[in-house]
Amino acid sequence: MENLLLPIFALLNLAVVATHGAALPPQLYWKSILPTTPIPNAITHILSPDWVEEKGTAVNVGKGGVNVHAGQRGGTNVNVGGKGGGVSVNTGHKGKPVRVSVGPKSPFNYVYAATATQLHDDTKVALFFLEKNLHKGTKLDAHFTTSSNQATFLPRQVADSIPFSSDKVDDVFTKFSIKPGSEEAHIIENTLSECEETGIKGEEKYCATSLESMVDFSTSKLGKNVEVLSTEVDKETGLQKYTVAPGVKKISGDTAVVCHKQNYPYAVFYCHKTESTRTYSVPLVGDNGIRVKAVAVCHTDTSQWNPKHLAFQVLKVKPGTVPICHFLPQDHVVWVQK
Repeated sequence: MENLLLPIFALLNLAVVATHGAALPPQLYWKSILPTTPIPNAITHILSPDWVEEKGTAVNVGKGGVNVHAGQRGGTNVNVGGKGGGVSVNTGHKGKPVRVSVGPKSPFNYVYAATATQLHDDTKVALFFLEKNLHKGTKLDAHFTTSSNQATFLPRQVADSIPFSSDKVDDVFTKFSIKPGSEEAHIIENTLSECEETGIKGEEKYCATSLESMVDFSTSKLGKNVEVLSTEVDKETGLQKYTVAPGVKKISGDTAVVCHKQNYPYAVFYCHKTESTRTYSVPLVGDNGIRVKAVAVCHTDTSQWNPKHLAFQVLKVKPGTVPICHFLPQDHVVWVQK
């Protein structure tokens, strides 16, 4: 075990030294590039502000994940195999609520056909719905959950020093003490595969392995006059009925960069930029009074999606016919131009 720990100790110590030098901590890098753009909750929750504020750095690598402790604030526990949180919704289709599974294939990667798991599994995170239903007074059954995928961002110096490639997946397993053939190994392999696959026509995709690289990609596509938004929930509740409250607001033109958090030992976001996307702020009120500031992303051109994608099976529509929307899970973000 000590031999496996040595490379990670070296990487983290290097990051501490580098950050005291020329490089900025991730959150300060954000502020240097986007001084007037607040960091959304989805990002704030997975930052480690004490990477360089304290001197001590310790790393424990164990079965199922990585625990990184930097300084006195307790560190972050990362479960590679943990299922993410999100939102499950029913807008009146027959039977039980239609929900979407996190894996094994992401519902936000539109080259994939729906899997049986996505159609029937009870561990779900998102719903596809039609844009025409996005208006005041719409009632829907929803279950907003907090995310158990607590993987935090590594500083860019550390992330860039760790292989992120299917060709070097064995090196990844070694660094994080992952057993080949295990559930954790399959999750890592799947994330790498999704990041390396070619996107659909008209989509520019990129997997950001650090906050700095997410900032660089998104601003290179949209410029620096941007807003970055995420869904915000007062507190987690069980499945209940929500009503779309007054105040639905379109908050972008047709161009956006949407970044979906992946299951990985540290924070990795699958980001894709399209020019056929509308973004909305959607206030929801639950029957028990819980309020949700939801973010909905609507895709106006689905002609290049897999005809067997989950959205078409759920909504009973064909590719390219109508705009299709989904709420963002709480740990995903969307970048839009102001």
